[in-house]
Amino acid sequence: MDFNQPIISIVSKAGKTKSKTTPLMTQYFKLKAKNPDAIMLFRVGDFYETFAEDAIKASQALGIVLTSRNNGGSDIELAGFPYHSLDTYLPKLIRAGYRVALCEQLEKPSKEKKIVLRGITDVITPGVTISDSILDNKANNFLASIHFTQRGLHGVSFLDVSTGEFLVSEGTIDAVSKLIESLNPSEIIYSKNYESLLTSSFGEKYYHYGMDEWVYSFDYTREKLLDKFNVKNLKGFGIEEYELGQIAAGSILHYLSTTQNEKLGHITAINRIQSDNFVWLDRFTIRNLELVGSVHETGKSLLQILDQTSSPMGARLLRKWILMPLISIPKITTRHDAVSYFLVNENTTLQLDGIIKGIGDLERIIGKVSMEKINPRELVQLKKSLLASKEIKSILNASDQPTLKKIADNINPCEHAVALISQTLVDEPPTLLIKGSVIRKGHNPELDEYTHLVANSKKILLDIQQKEIEATGITNLKIGFNNVFGYYLEVTNKYKNQNLIPDTWVRKQTLTNAERYISDELKQIETKILGAEEKISVLEDRLYNELVQSLMEYINPVQQNAQVLGQLDCLISFAKVSSRHRYVRPTIDESFDIIITKGRHPVIEQQLPIDQSYVPNDITLSNEDTQIMMITGPNMSGKSAVLRQTALIVLMAQLGCFVPADEARIGLVDKIFTRVGASDNISSGESTFMLEMNETASIMNNVSERSLILLDEIGRGTSTYDGISIAWSLAEFLHNNQTANPKTLFATHYHELNELANKYSRIKNYNVATKEVGNKVLFLRKLQEGGCEHSFGIHVAAMAGMPKQIIDRAIEILHELEKKSIESGEFNTDHDIKNKVANLAAPAYQLSIFETVDPTAGKLKETIQQIELNTMTPIECMMKLNELKKMVEE
Repeated sequence: MDFNQPIISIVSKAGKTKSKTTPLMTQYFKLKAKNPDAIMLFRVGDFYETFAEDAIKASQALGIVLTSRNNGGSDIELAGFPYHSLDTYLPKLIRAGYRVALCEQLEKPSKEKKIVLRGITDVITPGVTISDSILDNKANNFLASIHFTQRGLHGVSFLDVSTGEFLVSEGTIDAVSKLIESLNPSEIIYSKNYESLLTSSFGEKYYHYGMDEWVYSFDYTREKLLDKFNVKNLKGFGIEEYELGQIAAGSILHYLSTTQNEKLGHITAINRIQSDNFVWLDRFTIRNLELVGSVHETGKSLLQILDQTSSPMGARLLRKWILMPLISIPKITTRHDAVSYFLVNENTTLQLDGIIKGIGDLERIIGKVSMEKINPRELVQLKKSLLASKEIKSILNASDQPTLKKIADNINPCEHAVALISQTLVDEPPTLLIKGSVIRKGHNPELDEYTHLVANSKKILLDIQQKEIEATGITNLKIGFNNVFGYYLEVTNKYKNQNLIPDTWVRKQTLTNAERYISDELKQIETKILGAEEKISVLEDRLYNELVQSLMEYINPVQQNAQVLGQLDCLISFAKVSSRHRYVRPTIDESFDIIITKGRHPVIEQQLPIDQSYVPNDITLSNEDTQIMMITGPNMSGKSAVLRQTALIVLMAQLGCFVPADEARIGLVDKIFTRVGASDNISSGESTFMLEMNETASIMNNVSERSLILLDEIGRGTSTYDGISIAWSLAEFLHNNQTANPKTLFATHYHELNELANKYSRIKNYNVATKEVGNKVLFLRKLQEGGCEHSFGIHVAAMAGMPKQIIDRAIEILHELEKKSIESGEFNTDHDIKNKVANLAAPAYQLSIFETVDPTAGKLKETIQQIELNTMTPIECMMKLNELKKMVEE
């Protein structure tokens, strides 16, 4: 379809061809051609309209009425909403996965022009938006770009347009996937040629948009970066050698220009993601430990427990800290020192926390200044935030804590910016500039004059009227107005011939009983009054924009304020959580030991019922002694909780937070790996077992001496002895390999693995204690030395509500298999088990008349079986017999 022709052919919803369009629709289709893949919101008067396919999509996504309009003799689909409802409907379109192009009227309608000039002013996508109604103020909104190559190494870059944070890295597809999982971008852009690689790596989890291949060329993208930062090379940013990363980053700048986002003064730097400075957490570990999101609808993440921040900057930073724990002992200690200070000095902590709550989203506010998309109320909030920054700086300087003094040194109160805003804007301006009354009285004499005119126009005219009455003696002189010649002086015929009319008056109209005149003074006042409102609007707009421009020089210092205030907020959050949940300060050292006394799971302990308390456990791991803890025990006994709590305590310690334990000494950990739980990925052809093996292989190929590894139920997705063999071999490898002896918690149902402790010195057996009472098993959730010889799987099945006849039959089969195993005295194969199962007597389900014929009889049988006569008194026996009788009667 050629959208550039004035006469075009389009197909209507009825399928008929139309040969012409109205002028309005001709304009629409020309603009639509520039953004064919976006829903275009076309401003028509007080409405945003959508047409044709866009209208169908919009009506479905927004739940608005789909109608039609005449288009040169035939109908075209139409759906729209009032322009003032944009903040309501735009987020819905973006969340539905649509790109949206805003087409605005660029001039005021007039009688002389049939068609108002229109143009695309903004293109909004999930990754390119600064709308508060779309963004989550507790999370970054990253746009990611991936530069795929055939060499196995790829470039990746992340930009949060709302905050100006610009990051770059490169690595294998696993490394890129880890960063994507961690930073969770709202949108991914890439070269169209790599569509299949993108979908095979990430599926449909992320909104993505393919661009032309030529965009991802080194020369073009590097030039975009050099121009943006006005530099000759990128050495100052530490990414000069990151050619793949530069391509990814430069393509983001290209994408922004295509979406009408070119005012990017708040993007002042680009930073390399230095993975060597942080604990390595692969995407499996981030998911398995539920660090920033739970895999269960009712579950909670570690982030939700630790997040007691009071500002959006702190909330966003805390998420990054959790995903990037430190491996520098001095930096970790610095954070611990600050948390200790806040715990001891509660009054100061409360005072600072209260001030931070009133700061608002300083980071995104200054970003809007740069993009010239900030409203008056947000500028007043910027002023309040800077005043609060000054107060915080004063409090921190009064402390004797080095970390806090350093934060104070980095706070710039920007006093001149505060003065500019105070002098220019009223204290409580409206959100929208077009509503007026934004500029403070006294800031601009010309504006004050026009404002005075509008507010006092009636009185001004009355004053002129009274002055002319006194000057001429015409007592019934009046001032009136009409649309032909504006304001006039009206004199009745009684005074017309008395020579009282001044020579400076000009006659404009003769009536039956009066004459109408105008004077120079009246015309001057008329010009001012009639043009005052429009001139007020123009003046306020100019003065406001001048203020925004003058604030551009404060972008860097305000961004720095936002960063350090975010750090302060995170440290105070750690103190609040530590105080509330009885966390203790851990010791971090260079050893290879992890010693935790009465450790607790930080998430589970907060979700227990009020009448239950978490059972703490001790953990001692050492590369030289207890390198591998082989933990056995039944399902639901708490093995997985012990594994996870150990990793979370280590991670929290290296975040700079205190930990849920009575005492903790952590030898620095550089990598945390987990293989905990799995689910099928059928769409990619991967079973549970394949996923398990992929994750496990990734661990074994990347271990280091300071790694912490959590392995849970390795080998359960295949046959029993296949699984045992794999688990056995893995344990041997971790113990014997020459590369590293990583500390490992190995939870398993295979109690045969207890034999490993007899063969290898650094493998120790532990089990989660249980207690059998009659036919029931109690989970004590206490870790103790020694292996466990029972899995209690049938007990767990009974607790889950499995039908009793299934449980009884399972017990029979188990006893028979165990009896035959004991009799053979051999380490049986799967073939042996098959033979034993084949020789088992068939269950007599058809004889269970109690369950199938008479439900009451079944209940009687079950109740009688549960009676323990040896422990009952005569009275209790009589009561039980009465209960059985009532059961029959019912």
